Formats: sequence, structure tokens, C-alpha cells
Amino acid sequence: MIHIEPKILERINAWLTPTFDEETQNKIKDSIAFQPKEIQEAFYKDLEFGTGGMRGIMGVGTNRINKYTLGRNTQGLSNYLHEQFPNETPKVVIAYDCRHNSKSLAKVVADVFSANDIEVFLFEDLRTTPELSFSVRYLDCHCGIVLTASHNPPEYNGYKVYWQDGGQLVPPQDAEIVEKINSLDYSEIKFEAKDKFITMIAKEVDEAFINASVKNGNFTSQEAKDNLTVVFTSLHGTSITTVPETLKRAGYKNVHLVKEQEVPNGDFPTVKSPNPEEPEALKMALELAEKVNADIVIGTDPDCDRLGVAVRNLKGEMVILNGNQAMVVMTDFLLKQWKKQGKIDGNEFVGSTIVSTPMVEVLTKSYNVAYKEGLTGFKWIAKMIKDFPELDFIGGGEESFGFMVGDFVRDKDAVTSTLLACEIAAQAKTDGSSFFETLLQLYVAHGLYKEHLVSITKKGMDGAQEIKKMMVDARENPLKEINGSKVTRIEDYQLSKAKNFINNTEEEISIPKSNVIIYYTEDGSKIALRPSGTEPKIKFYMSVNAPLSSIDQFSNVDAQLQHKINAIVKDMNLI
Repeated sequence: MIHIEPKILERINAWLTPTFDEETQNKIKDSIAFQPKEIQEAFYKDLEFGTGGMRGIMGVGTNRINKYTLGRNTQGLSNYLHEQFPNETPKVVIAYDCRHNSKSLAKVVADVFSANDIEVFLFEDLRTTPELSFSVRYLDCHCGIVLTASHNPPEYNGYKVYWQDGGQLVPPQDAEIVEKINSLDYSEIKFEAKDKFITMIAKEVDEAFINASVKNGNFTSQEAKDNLTVVFTSLHGTSITTVPETLKRAGYKNVHLVKEQEVPNGDFPTVKSPNPEEPEALKMALELAEKVNADIVIGTDPDCDRLGVAVRNLKGEMVILNGNQAMVVMTDFLLKQWKKQGKIDGNEFVGSTIVSTPMVEVLTKSYNVAYKEGLTGFKWIAKMIKDFPELDFIGGGEESFGFMVGDFVRDKDAVTSTLLACEIAAQAKTDGSSFFETLLQLYVAHGLYKEHLVSITKKGMDGAQEIKKMMVDARENPLKEINGSKVTRIEDYQLSKAKNFINNTEEEISIPKSNVIIYYTEDGSKIALRPSGTEPKIKFYMSVNAPLSSIDQFSNVDAQLQHKINAIVKDMNLI
């Protein structure tokens, strides 16, 4: 018999009071009797805001996504909105994805806002995350919410909060709002809706968003578009509501959809994971690509902020690009377009993150354009746009398959990025080249950068402690060399310190604190350690590089770098 700790039992008993409905209480009683370990997991802590908002498993409990945890979030946010805008009626817009309970939970959130005299715009059906980000400014709202767990497994859902600029919450507002939420008792949540405050929205916002995507992502001739064959899959997610129509309006006629994955479905029945970072997720799309002889394959995650891209290599075989590779090609293409249009005058910038490929900085500076780097998560890139209003934002991305074109959306935008990827492929084909060859040309110009990610999953209470211990060990016993190469610099973003071992100096890191450690070695390798903010994982990001003299040397140099990565993985005991 599993013993439930007294502190956890106290939290459980609080949910067996009349504040909570009978169905919730009965589920808790059943779990105590038959699933004591699960009920401890569900109550041992409060679900927290991480890199991408609040994300967790659906079910009863303080550590789960349910009407009460989301209701308390929304009540705290309502109180904060009224404090921040005392002489206005605050306005919020709410979207939701294809996940189980997303629609009903979105209605709960809308009800709580309306019960607090806040004007609510609620999408009538599922919509993409980038459209939600766009809608915040389009509808002149103070705040936006999207119900999504992005690419997490089917049992997850989540709650992302956006502010007036269309970007996700950043300090100090995130901490202020969390403090408001944590100070609330569940009995203080106002669930009774005031319908006069709720307006359903649909086509008008869709039209504005799709038109903005086409305007920002459209660069090539109709002839080039006519010559490109595209395969697209929504992986049972929200992108089916916007991507096909966006490509059509941009002039693409040869677009083949993966029919088996076209219908939104929170079970994601045809894939192990609806994550375009996983090669298996694009399997059906790649099979269709061979049937129709497609030039490019694109798949998006459930809320359509990430995209996976596959293109034909020099042998004509379909290969899946990683997020860094796609980002490098997209960034270069945008920079070229801005340069061609005479728009680069020293007042522009590109944004990326500390765990993404260093090649983006090298590439950006070759155009004499400023490069800015932030923590993991697009909220930091959105913050750059807000913090530097005097600069024009060209585009930006991160290694986890996200990219943003211009600043009309302030989060990862797989709608416009899908169009941009097609534009690159179409233009390259017209020029007698290809998307893949364009990437190789960039490697010849700037060096071949190769990245690798190792994710180690540690679930539950014990897993969280293991991850914490791994980071503590890394701080207390830092590596002196990796794969035989001396560590020359360590950046610790939690301590805001960077140590340079070549000249024995220490400097402050100006980027906000985060639980990240980055090693740089004598041979140019970069290895970052970071617990995930959205999943029970610790991640190790590796980047190695070498000069590439010509395209025909790519396979050899790529193999050498892969050998180096394998050696680093072995040396760090990550196998």
C-alpha cells in the first residue's frame, strides 16, 4: 500500500470540499482507493508556467490541467488586468487547438473572464497559435489566450498567455501574474458567465491573418510557383484551417495534402507523436512525396507554430532538415530579399536563441545586420521587437523548428514560414538549384555547422529530482574538457556569470536568469544543458563546425562532424 504524504493529503482534502463539483470529488476518491501513486503525482505541486506557458496532463488535481487550475489562472489574470487598466474595460481574445477538452476549457476561460466584466473575443472553432498572436493586436486586445499543448502527447493540454504586443508574457509581468494566481483560493474563481461580454469571431480575423501572411511571405514569380510541387500535412492539427488557403492565395496550385492526417483529431491516430521534429511524424507525407514527385514536404504541429521541412538532396532523395538548417536558409533568403529591395540601412536585426546554431549570427553579420540572442522561447524574440522599436525586425528562429517572418505575428508562425519555405524552394528550382543546394552553398560561404540534440526523459516527482541533481552536479563539478578539447568558457545563466578560462576573467550575463549552462571548447564545439520548460526532460544541445571548401566535400566533412558529435555524446555519458 502506497503511503500518501501528509502535505499532499492536505492538498487532496481541500479538493473534497463543496468548492469543487461532485464529479471531481468522486474521481479523487476513486484515485485514492485505486491509484494512490497517480493521485500523489496530481497533487504534489501546483502546475507551473514554463517556457511556453502552462502545460500539463489533463485530469483532477493541482498539478493537472482542468477547469479549476485554468479557472484560477484566469481569475488571477482578470484581477491583474483590472489593476493594470483601471479606467478601461479590458479585452481578451481566446483561441484553442484540436486537443481533447480544448473547446470546453476555452469556454470555461471565456466564462471566467466575462464574469469579471472583461470583454472576450472567442474563436468559434479551432485556430492556430500564430493567428491568436496576430489577433491580439488586430482586435486591439490587452491580452490573448490559446489553449494548446503544442506537440506534447495526447494526454496533455495547456494555457499560453499573450500581452498587448502579441508576444507571450515575459518578466516582470509573468511573475506578477503568477503571484496573483498563487494568492487566490479556488473558491474565489467566478465561473458564472456574463454572455453580454462574449463575442464569437471567425472569418473576418481569418481573412486579415491570411492576407498578412501572404503579404509578408510572398516573394517569387507565378511561373516559379507553378513549377513547384508541395506535399503538406497538418498532422491532425489546426494548420488545416489556414495553411492550404494561404498557399492557394499566394499562387501555389500543386499542393498535395495528406488526406489521412487532414481531419483534426486530439488522438493524433496516425503518428506516435504530432511533433515535426520527429522523423516518424512526416512518414506519410514523405510516402506521398514519392508518389507525386514533390520538391518539398512540410508538416506542422497541432497548434501550427512549428514546422518540419523535407527537401530533395543532391541525389534526389528526400531528407528532413533540422530546425537549425531550415532557419539558416530562411534567414539568408529574407536577408537577400531585404538587400535586393534596398531596405538594409543598419537599422535592422535578426533574432535567435542561446541554444540555436551559432551560424545564424555569422550569416546575419555578413549582411552587416545586427544579431540579437535571447533565452529559449519565442517570447524572448518578441521582447526584442518591443525593446528595440527603432530597429526593423527581419525575421528570427530557434532550433526547435520555429521561425517568424517579420513582426506582424509575435510568436513562432508555421503558416507564414510554410509559405516562405515554398518560396525558397520555388525560386531555387527556377534558378536551376534547390533548397538543399542553397543550404550547402551557405555552408561553403560560412562554414559547415552541425547540431545534435539529446533529450533525456525523467517523468514524475522522482524524475524532476533527477533532473535537478544533474544540473546541480554540472554547476558544482563543471567539466574541464569535452572529448579531449579544453573547456575555454562556461556560461551559467542561472548565476548570470560567464567564466573565460583562457584569460581567467569573469563577466556578467545580461540576459535574464534561466537554468542553462553552456560549455565552449578549444576546438569550437558548443554544448548547452537545459531542463525543458514544457516537458519532463533535460536537453543537451551540441554544435560543432568545420570549414567546407566546396559542395562536393560536404559528405566527407559532414561525416567527420557526425563522428565528433558521437564522440562528445559518448564522452559525456549520454548514450
